[in-house]
Amino acid sequence: MERVTVIQGNEACVRGAIAAGCGFFAGYPITPASEVAELMAEMLPRTGGVFIQMEDEIASICAVVGAAWGGAKACTGTSGPGFSLMQEAIGYAAATETPCVIINVQRGGPSTGMPTSPAQADIYQAKYGSHGDYEIIAYAPSSAQEAFDLTIKAFNAAEKYRVPVFVMSDEVVGHTREKVRIPEAPEVVPRQKPSLPPGQYVPFRAGENGLLDGMPAFNQGYNLLLEGQLHDEWGNRAGTVVETSAALLLRLTGKVLNHDGDLTDVEGRYLDDADVVVLSYGSPIRPAMQAIRQAREKGIKAGALKLRIVWPFPDEVVHDLAGRVKKIIVPEMNVGKMVREVERAARGRCEVLALPKLGGALHTPADILAAIEGRR
Repeated sequence: MERVTVIQGNEACVRGAIAAGCGFFAGYPITPASEVAELMAEMLPRTGGVFIQMEDEIASICAVVGAAWGGAKACTGTSGPGFSLMQEAIGYAAATETPCVIINVQRGGPSTGMPTSPAQADIYQAKYGSHGDYEIIAYAPSSAQEAFDLTIKAFNAAEKYRVPVFVMSDEVVGHTREKVRIPEAPEVVPRQKPSLPPGQYVPFRAGENGLLDGMPAFNQGYNLLLEGQLHDEWGNRAGTVVETSAALLLRLTGKVLNHDGDLTDVEGRYLDDADVVVLSYGSPIRPAMQAIRQAREKGIKAGALKLRIVWPFPDEVVHDLAGRVKKIIVPEMNVGKMVREVERAARGRCEVLALPKLGGALHTPADILAAIEGRR
């Protein structure tokens, strides 16, 4: 039976993680994500899980990687500087195909920046923050309900694709209290053991779809070798072997990019007759919807496209939309980052307008309405 409660977005992430089967959390307090760790410390042990506060964010993400290979669904939560500290180990998780979830409640930066103010400036760091070629998956909730739902999706995607998956929240979403519907039995992808027994299992041998066969754990007889250097199917170092290294990189990137159609998660409003569309992700969709309703009242055919997933970017959806409208407006709490992806996907089929907002403030409906009306 569905239960309805009023909670903030950070707590919704915690409840979503536990509903998805999270059994381990390692973290270090940092605003505006501290409630994630605080509530994990309180709630996770009640379900038999383990919470540990580490000495810093580097140790936290390393503990998460270790817990995943110990057999647990694992996650961490952070913001700003802590997210930066995690990047090397995130790359290690990508190379070793470790399923894990990172909840990033974004704040203003760079450096210490604006510890208690919202931003969306980490959106490229989620995709490109570690070095080398790899791909991740990243969701962007715009409400407490989506914080719950998308955290579950993040755990499910981590299990299926065996990649680090991000929940790119922000201070507004994280600290907004609102109604959240919690289903009795949400759809959860369980941890799957390999289909082959230990003596026949090859740890990094993928199927035709580029995905690995289940997720083994240490002490189960699988003879696992986890190597951060590029490796062969057995995990042996192959960083000096061109063909093997190239094949691994193509698979690590392809296993996400080749499934972008399955991962696409967007929501459209008033798109059937729209001339101008506000494309947004995260908390800016909230003032955007008010602006769109106001524009409609004035006879302007405005619509909205909300991205619940930002990586992999929904190229085909945006390209198709650009061929049907005159203008796409992209409000972001940064200098204008995701708008570049919109321009790339639109390929000149319509006008694309950046609408940045800096200084730790969310757009107002008036800001977005002015852009819709052509006054910005």
